Amino acid sequence: MAVDLAQKAQNFMNRGRQALESGRFELAMELLMEAVKAAPDVLEARKLLRTAQIANFKSKGKPGLGAKIGYMLARQKIMGLVKKGKGAEAMEEAEKLLCQNPLDPDNIEAAVKAAEAAGKTDHAAVTVEAAYECGRKDPALLERVANYYQMAKDWARARDAYLKLAQIKPGDQRIQQLLKNTEAQATMNAGWEQTAGKKGGFQALIANKEQAKRLDQANKAVVTGDDADALIAEKLAQIEKEPKNMNFRRALARLYIQNKRYAEAIECLQAAIEVAGAMDPELDRMLSQTYVQYYTQRIEELRAAGEEEEAQKTEQERDQFVLDDLAARVERYPNDLHLRYELGTQYFKWGYYDEALENLQLAQKSPKDRLWALYYLAMCFLKKEQTDMAVMQLETARDAIPTMDDLKKKVVYQLGLCAEKAGDLEKAYQYYKDVYAADVGFEDLSQRMLAVSQALKAKQS
Repeated sequence: MAVDLAQKAQNFMNRGRQALESGRFELAMELLMEAVKAAPDVLEARKLLRTAQIANFKSKGKPGLGAKIGYMLARQKIMGLVKKGKGAEAMEEAEKLLCQNPLDPDNIEAAVKAAEAAGKTDHAAVTVEAAYECGRKDPALLERVANYYQMAKDWARARDAYLKLAQIKPGDQRIQQLLKNTEAQATMNAGWEQTAGKKGGFQALIANKEQAKRLDQANKAVVTGDDADALIAEKLAQIEKEPKNMNFRRALARLYIQNKRYAEAIECLQAAIEVAGAMDPELDRMLSQTYVQYYTQRIEELRAAGEEEEAQKTEQERDQFVLDDLAARVERYPNDLHLRYELGTQYFKWGYYDEALENLQLAQKSPKDRLWALYYLAMCFLKKEQTDMAVMQLETARDAIPTMDDLKKKVVYQLGLCAEKAGDLEKAYQYYKDVYAADVGFEDLSQRMLAVSQALKAKQS
């Protein structure tokens, strides 16, 4: 049973990492939440989840008042569980909260208290460390990280935190002493105690250090230079021994992509798809994204060389590839609603409005893409001069979006345009005013409001 859970968690971690690297942050969070549930003690799963939470949060706008009230209620629930001694449940609720805002100081404190209640000080350290690395460069936070890792007897991470602190406070003797203590503990933990006095003990320790170095290289978010070359050589050797191991092939492709070696990444992914035999949507997506990156790199090189005409030609080839590739992938995976959404928006971009409508109507069934699908459906209907159908989609989207975020601004603005076109200037002005209250610089809103206001005054006089 434990082995099954470990394998399940590993599968979720692998898929979550792929989603994270491809920029699908919400999907990454969902998958990594499942990994954490399956293996709550695995620190690496929680670290990856924290990375996905932060990336997702940074990709969105600032939270509104409603969101902050939601955070407060969630924190109250977490602290209630902590007081009852239900640390594991509190940690689970804390992760849900951090999926909404992982950088709010109060949210972080609630997550830390939950981890402390569950006796997982190393997991508390992960949360505090993420806050430190993402902008709150407070030495006090860093010292908390070190202390938590010490309590968890994770001497290597405690040493690394104290090393950073020592660099910030070079004259602090207390920090210097703590650094020496954790360095000694980390060294012993690495194997001196087990290897002392044994035949080949020193060589075994050196081998462990080399392995640790490789693991450290592999765990970096982006690996470049000599580290990358070493890991690429290692992955190639692993693939030679286990040619059907998709994890090795994916890891090799990721290394090539990180180092902008797109041609080699494409070759690697094509080989992986061929070896896999069966269809693999994640490999397909990865290959498609790499092709786009390859085209983009080529366009930048051509522009840098002053070959603008060739750059524009390559840009057209890239855009055509994106459309053709999405159409082919929808054929292979007709039930992938996100692919339907992507293809629908591409058809809209190219002016194929009927094809766009067909795919976007299906994409509405995806909770993740539904609201944007409604918006693009409306835009298609407007292009086809079916204003009444467009307004229906826009009103549905408007009513489903609780706060005036970027999408709602677009939706309400379009409703204003439709009302203005229909001659209902009062309604148009109200729509424009709603958007203006949230963003005075949106589109040509100021000019439109002025024009509508003047038209209304002229009408009244």
